[in-house]
Amino acid sequence: MDENRTTEQANSFGRAAGEYERARPGYPDAVVDWMLPAAARTVLDLGAGTGKFTRCLVARGLDVIAVEPDDVMRATLAAGLPKVRALAGTGESIPLPDASVGLVTIAQAWHWMDAARAAVEIARVLRPGGTLALVWNIRDETVAWVRRLGDIMGSSDAERSIRGTIKIPEPFGVTETFETDWQNDIDVESLVALVASRSFIITASPADRAATLAAVRELVASDSTLAGRARFDLPYRTYGFQATLPSGPTGSPGTG
Repeated sequence: MDENRTTEQANSFGRAAGEYERARPGYPDAVVDWMLPAAARTVLDLGAGTGKFTRCLVARGLDVIAVEPDDVMRATLAAGLPKVRALAGTGESIPLPDASVGLVTIAQAWHWMDAARAAVEIARVLRPGGTLALVWNIRDETVAWVRRLGDIMGSSDAERSIRGTIKIPEPFGVTETFETDWQNDIDVESLVALVASRSFIITASPADRAATLAAVRELVASDSTLAGRARFDLPYRTYGFQATLPSGPTGSPGTG
């Protein structure tokens, strides 16, 4: 793996914050329900981006803190969710005190973190018995046109990691898993913006980027299931992973 290229990709999203906010999908209620422990009240959304998953948490009436390293992405989140406390930080360096939250969520971002270091830092800010929950939306390439889209745009680190096994490191306990299928209603401009928001497209050469986006438009125009349609469904499979931090000496879980 080209580490310089990977670092550039990880730090690229602010350059396409508008496309990211406009075109990236939200998350299905089923996975949000699965991720939220009944006792959680204060939640850290880590690597929050423009606030796609943060909105799901706010909608549940939770006290949400968002931590995001990219200034432009964080500013976009703050503009859209002005009541959320938005802080600069990373998975390996979280600007919160010890044992201050009951749940940490990470949507589409765990693969950019050093898992071992992030797990220790997340454990520091979680209350005993608190939960770390990870989630990814991955396009469902069992559908023929979506598979062709994947051939055009390439796969991401998230997609490659999900194809393997996700195990949340110590000091967390057993990793539990969840999957659900759903569809996002989009149009061709949203699909082009979605592709443009991917790190490996953001960091491509201008010529390669233009060629990729043109190929996406051609796919929609030529595919028999999409051609001539103003809107269509992009199918996803959403994957969730969560693990609990062991309780303290009293054995009672945190209620953050």
